[in-house]
Amino acid sequence: MAKQWWCLIAIVSLTSLVLQALAITDEADVQALRDLYRSLNSPVQLERWKLEGGDPCGELWTGVSCSMSSVIHLDLKGLGLNGNLGFQLSNLRNLKQLDLSSNNIDSEIPYDLPLNLTHLNLAGNRFSQSIPYSLDLMKNLRHLNFSHNELSGPLGNVFSGLQNLRGMDLSFNNFTGDLPASFKSLSNLTGLFLQGNQFTGSVIFLADLPLHDLNIEDNRFSGIIPEKFQSVNNLWIGGNKFDKETNYPPWKFPDIIPTEQNISSPPVTNLTAFESHPTHIASGHGKKRPGPSRIAMLVGGGTLIAAFAALFVVIRNHRSREKAVGEMGSCEGSARNRATSTVQGMDLWSMAAEDSPHVSGFSSSPLITPSRLPPIRTKTMKASKRKSFSGRKMPITAKIYSLGELQIATNNFSQENILGEGCLGSVYRAEFPDGTILAVKIINMVSLSIIEEEQFLDVIRNTSRLKHPNIVTLLGYCMEHGQYLLVYEYIRNLSLEDTLHRITYKPLSWGLRLHISLGIAQALNYMHSSCVPPVAHSNLKAANILLDETLTPHVSDCGLTILRPLTSNSVKLKASEMAISDSGYIAPEHAQPGISDTKADVYAFGVLLLELLTGRRPFDNSRSSSEQSLAKWASSRLHDNASLGEMIDPSIKQTMSSKSLSRFADIVSVCIQPEQEFRPPMSEIVESLMSLVQKPACGTDGSSSTIEADSLEKSFRTANTKFFGSPTLSYFYV
Repeated sequence: MAKQWWCLIAIVSLTSLVLQALAITDEADVQALRDLYRSLNSPVQLERWKLEGGDPCGELWTGVSCSMSSVIHLDLKGLGLNGNLGFQLSNLRNLKQLDLSSNNIDSEIPYDLPLNLTHLNLAGNRFSQSIPYSLDLMKNLRHLNFSHNELSGPLGNVFSGLQNLRGMDLSFNNFTGDLPASFKSLSNLTGLFLQGNQFTGSVIFLADLPLHDLNIEDNRFSGIIPEKFQSVNNLWIGGNKFDKETNYPPWKFPDIIPTEQNISSPPVTNLTAFESHPTHIASGHGKKRPGPSRIAMLVGGGTLIAAFAALFVVIRNHRSREKAVGEMGSCEGSARNRATSTVQGMDLWSMAAEDSPHVSGFSSSPLITPSRLPPIRTKTMKASKRKSFSGRKMPITAKIYSLGELQIATNNFSQENILGEGCLGSVYRAEFPDGTILAVKIINMVSLSIIEEEQFLDVIRNTSRLKHPNIVTLLGYCMEHGQYLLVYEYIRNLSLEDTLHRITYKPLSWGLRLHISLGIAQALNYMHSSCVPPVAHSNLKAANILLDETLTPHVSDCGLTILRPLTSNSVKLKASEMAISDSGYIAPEHAQPGISDTKADVYAFGVLLLELLTGRRPFDNSRSSSEQSLAKWASSRLHDNASLGEMIDPSIKQTMSSKSLSRFADIVSVCIQPEQEFRPPMSEIVESLMSLVQKPACGTDGSSSTIEADSLEKSFRTANTKFFGSPTLSYFYV
């Protein structure tokens, strides 16, 4: 029996090793790593990485560890990397550990992080803004480190889904505000480090957590110190404003003034307070020692596996030499690469054996290590950083284009390249010599003063920083000879307004409408919650939602309404004409579009949901006066089942269950509340929509209402028209 067992182990081990040696990396993983490489500015430190083609698992890309054909570890710590993280990390569906600590990566933490991560370390970079709400979806996350960055603003309720989280370090950032209620959900958290921020309010949400290590030093916490903190083994609470005079609950530590001193000394290094602890091994009392025959089998089995491992090394090295001989640079470079992959000290976060996925012994070392720690930031350094953040304007990341190259790319802004016209100007398709296709928006402005030009640059500075898969990205701009142009990524000329209100397109299914609703909500939540200060769209409408080839929504014209006062009179006249038809999106507290208010965005989003549900326009003067405003007409019918059923777009009526319809109506109802204080934040709306999308309900005929993946030819385009119709007036206009 024992021999059969060892034979089985040997066969499995051999199969795994040979498959890894001959593995071709999953294509989605390859694309994600290529996008990351491009976003990090193609650094030479990432040896063997490629912008096109390549096999990360087979070619031993620097820092990449695989199991079979999937990338499961990505260890790029301390390599001096800069740039950003791109938008395709979520394609690494089997990635378990991601370590990008101790680099110079900036921009925001991306929304689309790999959802199956167990360990995430982005410490010691220059990430700004706040924590993306998608963190709440990472149910398997055990260890999280965002310390020593430039993250700021209040924390959102992004921790409700992290019941498996054991250690979290958010220290040495610029976080402000009270701790969110979702901290109470961290039921397995044993280590929490929040020191060196500007948190305020109570720490009561931490009282019931099973903490062994807690550091909340140098913040602005106030109120009483929870009595349960006495059970925390290692506690650091100095530098706050806790109430000394309150005797309830009693503080029983002898000779300690909690508001002035620490219970124990903090760690030597403040990059993180997570330390490795040696695994305790049982002494083995009462267990039988293995006999000689069993020892022989163990030795024989070990020898067999060692032989297979040697075979693996030969195959892998042969493959690597064949594919990487022209890319290695020099022996010195190869040695440098090997040194990078070696553990330089204890693991920062110790992992139990059962937490670690199988990784070949010839892959990179375990993910999170303190190999290169940035210098400890003192209070003086923190104060300097805050002054720099607020006192100087951040550089503009958008590219500067010349007027000449934009004229060439648009064929001198010819009529055949026009994509649309709006109240800020026209949009043109631009094809550059390298084949890149972008969209160029001409802002028709009056002659600007120096102050007004600086205002225009502020819009570019702020808008170009919006990086989200559901937001049209501002890539560049031009200011020459009194001309003001913006250059965007190109999303094909199809808007949500087209799909809902033009008969040339087949009706969107209910599943696709939910999918589009969620994408728009996620974009708005990013602008409202992740940006500091929050960014309001201020002109959300179906015409400003662009759909790509997969019908994924992209919100356009973010942050541009501030430019309206600077436009010419003819453009202002056109804007006033368009505002009449768009008045259905305007919240009751505002008399005109363009007011910068996130609550007004929530109202406009609720109207969009109504538009998707009913197929009606938000304002239709062809109807009777009582039905012209969609929101006013629908608000009294949302909670009456009979009236609600009559409101549904007939094309989707048979694919919705009554339960799904009722839940959707509840979301709409809270969004279009007349009193803005009763409208929920977009983060709550996203959660509600996500639960609706993730649990597709059965239709009235018993069929499942899901998001279709049919081709556009079959599911969306009619037989009587081409997909791209005549130029519309709905692309990129405000």
